[in-house]
Amino acid sequence: MESPIHPSQIRQPLPQPDGNAHIEDERKKLMFGFTIFLLSESVIFISFFVTLIALKLTASQWLPPGVSGPELSTPIIINTVILLSSSLVIYLAERALERNQLGKFRLLWLTTSVMGAYFLAGEIKEWLGLNFGVATGLVGATFYLLTGFHGLHVTAGILLQLLMLARSFIPGNYNLGRYGVSAVSLFWHFVDAIWIVVFSLLYLWQA
Repeated sequence: MESPIHPSQIRQPLPQPDGNAHIEDERKKLMFGFTIFLLSESVIFISFFVTLIALKLTASQWLPPGVSGPELSTPIIINTVILLSSSLVIYLAERALERNQLGKFRLLWLTTSVMGAYFLAGEIKEWLGLNFGVATGLVGATFYLLTGFHGLHVTAGILLQLLMLARSFIPGNYNLGRYGVSAVSLFWHFVDAIWIVVFSLLYLWQA
């Protein structure tokens, strides 16, 4: 005769994971990882800023003879206003997506990319009109390093934005989460914040 089965021997069904909790956990991991990435990028930019400040304060002759250096002009101011304004536009795009206003999101998101492209075009035009190059002393080396490195980040931001825009045309792609959009938006705010420092050091501070 078989012995009775004790209740503790009965295999209990494993608890099913909460789908929403899993999605939220993935979101936190993604944003944490992306925040670490931005912090590492910040360290690189900060090292460049500290180097520029140290060189400007200690160099006996910052501008070589016949070189005026980067000057604050109306096109530079316009480019700066457009780039910084794009942070507001991409914020509004992200809010539109949260409200499931997909058409409005695409329009605002694309507008942000166009504003970034305008900034890059203006930067290239400025480079072509300068009377110094990369090898023109410390002023040339630091100017092109900072503006070029920042320009690469602007370019990366535009490409990421276009990728997110393309993904918006996949049916139901953003139904379960918009974490890629949030990460790209955070990256763009970072790029704009860095430009404020670059702009201040290169155009407002004349040593």
